[in-house]
Amino acid sequence: MPLTPALLPRLIEAVANAIASNAEEVTALDQAIGDGDHVINLQRGLNALMAQREELSQLDWVTAWQKMGMILMSTIGGASGSLFGTLFVTMSKAARDQSINQQTFAMIFKAGVESVKQRGKADAGEKTMLDVLIPVADYLQTAIAVSLPELLETVPKVAIAGMESTRDMLATKGRASYLEERSLGHIDAGARTSQLMICAIVAVLAE
Repeated sequence: MPLTPALLPRLIEAVANAIASNAEEVTALDQAIGDGDHVINLQRGLNALMAQREELSQLDWVTAWQKMGMILMSTIGGASGSLFGTLFVTMSKAARDQSINQQTFAMIFKAGVESVKQRGKADAGEKTMLDVLIPVADYLQTAIAVSLPELLETVPKVAIAGMESTRDMLATKGRASYLEERSLGHIDAGARTSQLMICAIVAVLAE
């Protein structure tokens, strides 16, 4: 199955369903150490993508990622909107003049994640979505010679391990940072939603 934007409707639906199915759990995580509005904000962005999923599927990857970034930036709002928007806009820029394959996607995704680090002034180990995104980006870079089935089997494991790792971290970013020691023992909501989204995308690709 060629990796073309024709897949976007299925990918967007899978991500939206994964977040909806786990909305209560993630909201509880967010209420424990955050503002409690992470899922509502994220779903606003996903609903906007759902509404335009057919139009997005007609575009090339560069244009589709750019448009998705702008949609997410304008609809999610807050820090998450800025971060997810930056991820896709940077991926769009990095994808110019590239044909999308396993090797180039690893480079494109890495560029997107680096831009999220810069925008959020954060890094791995600070109890954020980056604790999922960075390990996945790093794995994709090292797995260029790995077969696609093996890659699709390993990426969810990397994402889940990253998400689980946030449980024992001290938050240093966002509202959770005010809780200091009390943020320990809680999984970060942004890490959980990032993991859910990555696992949903991989499940579609694995089909």
